Amino acid sequence: MDRATYQRYYQSLATPEDVRRLSKDESVEEELLFVIHTHRVTRDATRRFYVLKRQMPRIAQQWRRGTRMLEIAREWNFPPVLLGQQLLQELNLPRKKIWSFFLDPASAPDERLGGEIRELLEHDLIYSPHGMELQRDRGRRGEARLYGWLEKHGITYQTEKDLRGKFTKTPDALLDRPIALFGRKLNWIESKANFGDDVELRRNLRKQLAPYTELFGEGAVVYWYGYVDGATSPPGILLWDGPSIEGLTPQVLAPTASAPVAHPSPGPARAPRHERAPAAPRGWPASPGDEPPP
Repeated sequence: MDRATYQRYYQSLATPEDVRRLSKDESVEEELLFVIHTHRVTRDATRRFYVLKRQMPRIAQQWRRGTRMLEIAREWNFPPVLLGQQLLQELNLPRKKIWSFFLDPASAPDERLGGEIRELLEHDLIYSPHGMELQRDRGRRGEARLYGWLEKHGITYQTEKDLRGKFTKTPDALLDRPIALFGRKLNWIESKANFGDDVELRRNLRKQLAPYTELFGEGAVVYWYGYVDGATSPPGILLWDGPSIEGLTPQVLAPTASAPVAHPSPGPARAPRHERAPAAPRGWPASPGDEPPP
């Protein structure tokens, strides 16, 4: 996706309603737009988390006077579930107890609180338990696509579960034998059910992918929802999107073989942009899946 289009989408997708509207108006996959919307919401929530936390005493007074938590969340343009959890912490409720209320609003201590928590859950598709499950489901579907592609080509591998406890960091697929693509010998592949913009790429490459090259050698990462044009990755890591990898036919290397160039199967597949030939997001997290702020 070109950067101008991505920035336009990013700036336009403030709410889930924006996602549905833009998907209809421009015939763009709704799930892709929701992923970009999630980037925007989680980054803004991370940036303003402590700003809002400093205002919690005043917000708590506002709630005690009868203003609903959802109204306050909309006033501050903040994720409803995240605001509700901060507010309940300000009311001196234990963190574990707070999360239990969001898992089961009926367990809340009074009718008002239970009703408001249900309302927050209905209007938050990112930080609610349902929203987090949707994100986990996207991740599982991405891994299934990766494993299906490997198995289609007869490539055996070990999963993160298989490798647990053996290494400090483990990719989604550590190949039993390397494969050759674009003159590179790849030993592992990571699946990302996300869109790779510059912020996401820097975060993933620094925290997760670069260490894989130290442990296992060269590998690749697949962003199933694509990435911005001109994106680059460090030496030793190929960058792919879904159509790119699914259009490739890799060659499994013998243990001592050098890495010949594999050829794409017929169709629209192409080498990753930056690797072409010379002409060529426990408790309430700051972003879904991350640890809560200290």
